[in-house]
Amino acid sequence: MHFTGRTWRPPYEAHSVILQASSGCTYNKCRFCSLYKNECFRMSPMEELEEDLAEIKSCQPYARRIFWTGANPFAMSYENLKLRALTVRDYLIKCQTIAMFASIRDIKDKEVWQLRKLRAMGINGLSIGVESGDDETLALAEKGYGSADILEQCRKLDEAGIEYYFVYMTGLAGKGGGRRNAVNSGKLFSLLNPYFISVDSLTLFPDTELYKMAQKGLFVPAGEKERIRELQILIGSLRIRTHLLANTVSNFVPVTAYLPYDRERVTSELQYVLDNTDESRMQEYRKNLKSLG
Repeated sequence: MHFTGRTWRPPYEAHSVILQASSGCTYNKCRFCSLYKNECFRMSPMEELEEDLAEIKSCQPYARRIFWTGANPFAMSYENLKLRALTVRDYLIKCQTIAMFASIRDIKDKEVWQLRKLRAMGINGLSIGVESGDDETLALAEKGYGSADILEQCRKLDEAGIEYYFVYMTGLAGKGGGRRNAVNSGKLFSLLNPYFISVDSLTLFPDTELYKMAQKGLFVPAGEKERIRELQILIGSLRIRTHLLANTVSNFVPVTAYLPYDRERVTSELQYVLDNTDESRMQEYRKNLKSLG
């Protein structure tokens, strides 16, 4: 298999077959991220892709879900995505879904009719690291788009019938910004149809721009209890049926919920932690995180 650079998949794709369709990130400017800092974006050549598909076919010929690696393979043009999706189907005739990471920027150059055709070819299940739906937080993180862009592009996905998942990040707004971030994000997400929302909590690593800003006093990280309260507010602000997965290692307390049905239960679980855990213990946990994988 041709894996180069950083190979990363979401926890919820643990049972998917992993295939490298691209490597690196087309953007590489998010202030909290250093995953792909030293990699240039590269599409896997068709020769490599077919060799990998032949290897997958030899050991998992009935694979039903493929996850394409790379920070945002969906950045490829419609024609490139189409070619690769059809090639997957040539080798893996039982494959039903080709999932991948995507950015809001990657959707902009694709028309709804193109998205519909990609969906028909099996491309579905886009993991979108929006991180926030609050314009001030998006600007701080230097995401390169605003809340209006999220709304416009994800409505295209809804129209095309492409399933997508949001990644939200508590603590990204900094100290004192959690409530605003959660309320505005909840309002925006409630206008859309994310199948689930995966929640991470900001962890500052030394090779990120946000870490350097914190060292200079230009960014003040939110406390751990503020992050949990932010998550409570987000849960209370969501007015859609969706799964919420706040169970990655970056979260001090792992919780999952199907909203709105589990709203009271999970809010109470979080409140119990707030009432019975010292801030210092939570900060020690954050300090000892060496990676998010």
